[in-house]
Amino acid sequence: MPEEIPKLDRETLKQWSTLSYPDLVIELCSLFIDPELIPKKDLKVLVDRAFSRFRHRDVVHLSRMKNGLNVLELWHGVTYAFKDLSLSCTGQFLQYFLEKRQKHVTIVVGTSGDTGSSAIESVRGAKNMDIIVLLPLGRCSKIQELQMTTVIEENVHVFGVDGNSDELDEPIKDVFADVAFAKKHNLMSLNSINWSRVLVQMAHHFFAYFQCVPSMDICPLPTVEVVVPTGAAGNLAACPDAAWPPPRLPSSRTPSSKPSW
Repeated sequence: MPEEIPKLDRETLKQWSTLSYPDLVIELCSLFIDPELIPKKDLKVLVDRAFSRFRHRDVVHLSRMKNGLNVLELWHGVTYAFKDLSLSCTGQFLQYFLEKRQKHVTIVVGTSGDTGSSAIESVRGAKNMDIIVLLPLGRCSKIQELQMTTVIEENVHVFGVDGNSDELDEPIKDVFADVAFAKKHNLMSLNSINWSRVLVQMAHHFFAYFQCVPSMDICPLPTVEVVVPTGAAGNLAACPDAAWPPPRLPSSRTPSSKPSW
């Protein structure tokens, strides 16, 4: 990890502006992942493998609507959730390190719907990982429930629980608070603030910006307004404000609020 957030010059942005979405993810990850941890050639293999199951050939697609409105399609993954993009990469990174260290982990996930199914798809069948998902009964959509309960893999374990997603987070927190137990069973989670998820989600904003701006030679660079539908605002954490160079940065906001950056 770098000691400070990387700054990008205009020339780098120009080079990045023509990249495919997977290649953009690779370049972004390379800024934060030491090549001694994951060499770039290995990183490319992992990212390409992560996106191999997406239905759209470009992985992410920008649909151009009327009156300058564009919609960034992030739903072409296995579970139709935007979380497939980051979790598919996180699963590959995790497996890469576990194989090197010959280690096994148990992933514990509480879900309100899309995180559970995306997390399952990212690690299903992996020999170095077991995943335990707590599913709040009657509080997910039918398709999300089926996505979680119909996966037949030895390393996938789904349990229905009473209560909402906030309530089921409490026993999970208690389990991780028992440090000796968590260490004994190599417990970890894949929640919305997992750094790997935030890192990969940065690519959404860069890719959308490059698609919307006609040229990186314009000075100053134009502002693009980004509206992010969100629940707990975890997906806003990846807005790469600090990574952009001047001038003023693209804003990120929920549909009902003023720009928050």
